[in-house]
Amino acid sequence: MAASETKASSVDLIAAGKRHYLPVYRPREVILDRGRGARVWDREGREYIDFAAGIAVCGLGHGDPDLLAALVEQGGKLWHTSNVFYSEPPLRLAEELVQASRFASRVFLCNSGAEANEAAIKLARKWAAQQGRPPERRVIVSFRGSFHGRTLAAVTATAQPKYQEGYEPLPGGFRYVDFNDIAQLEAAMAGGDVAAVLVEPVQGEGGVMPAADGFLAAARALCDRFDALLVLDEIQCGMGRTGTLFAHWQDAVVPDIVTLAKALGGGFPIGAMLAGPRAAEVMQYGAHGTTFGGNPLAAAVARVALRKLGSAEIAANVARQSAALRAGLAAIDAELGLFAQVRGRGLMLGAVLKPEHAGRAGEVLDHAAANGLLLLQAGPDVLRFVPALNLADADVAEGLARLRAALKAFVTR
Repeated sequence: MAASETKASSVDLIAAGKRHYLPVYRPREVILDRGRGARVWDREGREYIDFAAGIAVCGLGHGDPDLLAALVEQGGKLWHTSNVFYSEPPLRLAEELVQASRFASRVFLCNSGAEANEAAIKLARKWAAQQGRPPERRVIVSFRGSFHGRTLAAVTATAQPKYQEGYEPLPGGFRYVDFNDIAQLEAAMAGGDVAAVLVEPVQGEGGVMPAADGFLAAARALCDRFDALLVLDEIQCGMGRTGTLFAHWQDAVVPDIVTLAKALGGGFPIGAMLAGPRAAEVMQYGAHGTTFGGNPLAAAVARVALRKLGSAEIAANVARQSAALRAGLAAIDAELGLFAQVRGRGLMLGAVLKPEHAGRAGEVLDHAAANGLLLLQAGPDVLRFVPALNLADADVAEGLARLRAALKAFVTR
């Protein structure tokens, strides 16, 4: 490391970031330096409780020793081969994902959630083409409030205009309906031109909005009726976050395709598309590809993350800490009267600000950071809680205490 790097202040580094980064983010002016469990420290040594987990990525917290051991062991053996050759970690991971999923027969490994959704969109279109459907009968239905990624096809599937503005012309063949509205979905599919329905069991960026009871089952029935694929985006809500390894298990549906990323790698970039028998054989040699997907380092780490996130211990902790968080938020609300509701599943919770505080979630996040708590928003009105799934009782208690202090500062400002 160069001497100049060791001497640079946090202020200097942030200034450099403002000069050199493409300014598509507005990070808080803190430089995080290290983490352990559900806590992180900045370069000045200040501690934060982490209720953000890298946007639901660090499902096992920071510095998990088993993930680290897998990374170090693989790092000493083989970093990259491309998909021109086999290596053992991605082979094992694919097998384990198929077994864990209860529905899939094949897996495509990639690097991110957007890539996984891009692959799912292509697979759905390819499946429809193989059936002899012309391009105008390969429509993909998605839901207002959804978020499926930033690539051009994925952002078009994302039924939120704010993510699409300025990128026109957008790809054709997408149709939007209201989330949880069965009648609208049926009407959208009635023409027989729909190839797939793409849906999050719990919308993340759309405000932590769960699918209503029976909605996914109704969507499955409509897909069967109109000969379409059911594609579930579990990039944020999957991998144990809602209390079961796959979120859709709670809805008792069998999908045709599931996309994963985020917590699958515990912080190491990886994505996956899982395909069931109906679509698994559609893409043959040359139909799709990726340079880095199935990287041995990522796959080695993901194998350990998958095993731990699917454990009974994690499921029990998610249930217990979800209840503790909900109870703590209720107590804070009883005192301060800030929330219209708290919704979500497991450790994917959203506290919706009352109308008089609408649009001010970002201000709350600033107060939270000032009080040693890392928090997210899901749109302008919702505080989002997606902490590590193995966080301890002390982390929840201290995080709630810091949140209370932040919210008291917010209401008295």
